[in-house]
Amino acid sequence: MAGNIDKGECTLLGWREWVSLPDLGIEHIKCKVDTGARTSALHAFFVEPLVENGRRRVRFGMRPLQHDVSIEQICLADVLDERVVADSGGHREQRFVIETTVEVSGERFRAEMTLTDRETMRFRMLLGRTALSGRFHVDPARSYLSGRPRRDALRMPGAPR
Repeated sequence: MAGNIDKGECTLLGWREWVSLPDLGIEHIKCKVDTGARTSALHAFFVEPLVENGRRRVRFGMRPLQHDVSIEQICLADVLDERVVADSGGHREQRFVIETTVEVSGERFRAEMTLTDRETMRFRMLLGRTALSGRFHVDPARSYLSGRPRRDALRMPGAPR
């Protein structure tokens, strides 16, 4: 029946949530849960492709907290792919794609992420519908259903206080 959604097997998320990316050393990043985006996207203010032991990798810098550019995390990940991605404004961009572990609302799963500069965007990360499918339902009227980190937990390890 249209409009009848079985929520028994899927966790409910709000339109924005705090998530962790443990493989990248990112404990907390505010993310827009975006059913309009097919692929998830992660902020990277620089991206350096490299080859390490015959493996294509990418080194990138990210600032996980929107209003604190003093906190930077340098990440290293295997390159899964390179794709041309159109943003919400229709602009096309060649992006590196990585796969990483995402933790949100007690769930832990692997997801593909494209790397792009989101410095001027409201969210450093988008969690797209491919990552959401079969795991989560989204209530667009609610936020932070998985909770919020303590304010003092928003400092990265080793960051100046």
